Parts: sequence; C-alpha cells; structure tokens
Amino acid sequence: MPIKSKRTEGGQVLVIIVLSMVALVAIVGLAIDGGNVYVDLRKAQNAADSAALASALARIRGENFVLKAYESAKINGYDNDRTTNNIFVFSPPIEGEHKEDIEYIQVIITSHVKTYFAGIIGRDTIDNRVTAVARTQYMEITELLKGYAVVSLAPLSDCNNRKGFWVHGEATLDITGGGIFVNSNNPDCALIEQGGGSIRIRDDHRITVVGGAQIQKPKLLTPYPPDTGALPLPYPPPFFLPKVGCNKDAKIIVDELTGEPTDTMTAGHWSGDFPPAGIEILNKGIYCVGDFIINGGDKLSGSNVTIVVDGTLRWSGNAKIGLSASKSGKFAGLLIYLPIKNGNKVVLNGNAESRIQGTILAPGANIHINGNDSNYGFHSQIIGYRIDVKGNSNIIIKYLDEQNYDAYNMPEIELTQ
Repeated sequence: MPIKSKRTEGGQVLVIIVLSMVALVAIVGLAIDGGNVYVDLRKAQNAADSAALASALARIRGENFVLKAYESAKINGYDNDRTTNNIFVFSPPIEGEHKEDIEYIQVIITSHVKTYFAGIIGRDTIDNRVTAVARTQYMEITELLKGYAVVSLAPLSDCNNRKGFWVHGEATLDITGGGIFVNSNNPDCALIEQGGGSIRIRDDHRITVVGGAQIQKPKLLTPYPPDTGALPLPYPPPFFLPKVGCNKDAKIIVDELTGEPTDTMTAGHWSGDFPPAGIEILNKGIYCVGDFIINGGDKLSGSNVTIVVDGTLRWSGNAKIGLSASKSGKFAGLLIYLPIKNGNKVVLNGNAESRIQGTILAPGANIHINGNDSNYGFHSQIIGYRIDVKGNSNIIIKYLDEQNYDAYNMPEIELTQ
C-alpha cells in the first residue's frame, strides 16, 4: 500500500508539471507573440504616417499621390504584397471626422503578423490595422494672416526692451473688420496693456495671443480676456512676400511753360530724401525709396501707389497724409512695404485730416502707431515684427479685404490623425 501511494503521488506531480509547462509556454508565447504584434503596430503606424505625408506632398507637387504612398510604405517595410500586408489610399477619407473632405488623404495599412506560439490554439496570424490622415492645402491667393487687422510677428519677446505688442500712454486702438494677433510665445507678457492704453474691437473679432497677456486695466480691453495659448505662426510669415521693384527713376514734373518744378512727381526709384522738398502729390505707380519722412506741416497725397521703403519711415503727427494703394494689378492693396531685411523703425502718424488706405507690411520692422485722431484713420492691415501703440489719441483702423493686399499662401501639408 505505501508503494502504491507513492506512485499515485508521483503521477499527480507529473500532471502538475505538465500543466505548469503548458501554462509557462502559454505565458512565454503570449509575451513573444504579443510583443511582436505591438512592435509591428508601432512600425505600421509610423509607415502609415510617413505614407500619408508623402502622398500629401506629392499631390501638392502635381505627382501621383497614390503611388507615392505605396513607395513610402514600401521603404518602411510594407510592400502591399496582399499576403503579409495590405495598403489602401483614399481621398477623400472613407471614415473619421474628415470623411468625404477632398483636402484630406487617408492611408490604411493592415498587416498580418505571424505567430510562433498562438498557432497551438489555431491563431497562425494576428492582424493589425492602422490609419493615418494628412491634409493638403494648395497655394492660393488669399488675405494675409487670416485677415487680422494688426499683427506682430515676433516669435520671441520680453517684458522690457523687446515687447511683442505694447499698448500704453492714452492711445485707443479702435478696430473694426479684423482682430489682433500677437505671435510672441512669452508666457507672461506677449501682449502688454499699461496706463490708459486701450483696445476696442467693435465687432466679433478677437485679440489672439500665442503666449500670455499682462493687462493692467482689464476694463480698457474689448473683448476681454484676450484669447491666449494660440498656435504660433512660423517666421518668416507663411505667405510669399512681394517682390516689388522699380525699373525706372522717379522724376519731379516740370511746368512746360515756366520750366519750374511742380509739386508733383512720377513713380520710380528715388535716391534722395523722400518725398523731395516741395512735393505734395505722387502720381500713380510704384516708388522705391530710402528714408520716407513726412515732417510736421507737410502734405502728401497719392492714389494707386505702392511705396517700397529701404530705410526709415516716419510720419509726423502734424502732417496731412492722403495715400491709397493701387486698386488693380499685381500689388493691388499694398500701400507701404518694407522688405523683411529692413529692421528700421516705422512711425505711423498724421493729423486729423489724414486718410490712409492699403496694407502696411513691414515683417522685419518695429511699428509705432502714434495715432492721428482722424475719423477716417487707417483703412489698412498693419503687419510688423513688433507693435508699439502709444500717444493720446483715438487710432481708427478699419480692415476691409478688398482694400488690402492679398498674396499666395504657402502650400501646406499636415498630419491630422
């Protein structure tokens, strides 16, 4: 009897060992097969993301975007052999939030991962399915920077000497037709309001700030609070900057009878002080100048003009300025342009009778808006590197797209899913 008991116990131990080995194999198999499936899932997702971006870029370039998706996936290990993996490319997507939107391209990769231990229970393969969606935005002529009326482009600023957007003194920035965009990512003071400086947006547009705002008197901002934490713009800005030039020299018109110079000049390149002494009227066309300075008591008017400034721009508060941009042609709506390498100071001013219409584009310059108490003010979009609003007057800015400059935006691709 004792011998029989030992045999029985030995048989039970053997069964336990076998079951334990099966469980151990199952655990090892789960770990190995599961690990392989997870690695493939990550790899397939990366391949789908790359394929979607490659496809979007190809479509912008006018190439075969479906073929480019296959080529990209193959480089990343998925060759659409219909055995180990399948690749599908859809535009518009067949599922998701961008379903049926032709701007988007969807890439779906299904991979069949071979198992080593799961086959014991009849699972020779495990399937992974991943999807990626990319957006394509073609180059098109559109209003600059989504139609914000006043924009500071500087991606960096501080709270002292390099403020991004500063409203102070007793100036009131009175805006209709567009909002304000501040591109600085400073978390504390990208936008600064101090003293009696105020912003009043009269419609449903917003004050949008990438970083944070330092507001001394909240009641002086409408709307309040500003929208902070916005997505930043790249710098240089994401549109094609104009290539404006002058192929002839500007001339002062001479009276045919007296031979004396008049108060009018023709468009073209001017190397001296601009406007020259005694000039009050600009004929239509493009002017390429160095410093553009209008002193107190001076008058200057011109319709259908574009003025390219390579130096400083300074308009006095006692000057009567009546300038409007061209209404047609390649540079329609562009009144003042400082190329991006021109970091000189820009001072915008004028008296109560001043009327200024058209885009003031100075992407590398610091713009000081001092105001003019004009009931017409600026029918302009004002874009600078940094913006400083000061003075003691009401500064009217009315943005109308049809009066301002439109440009080709940069083509974009974006991975959205």
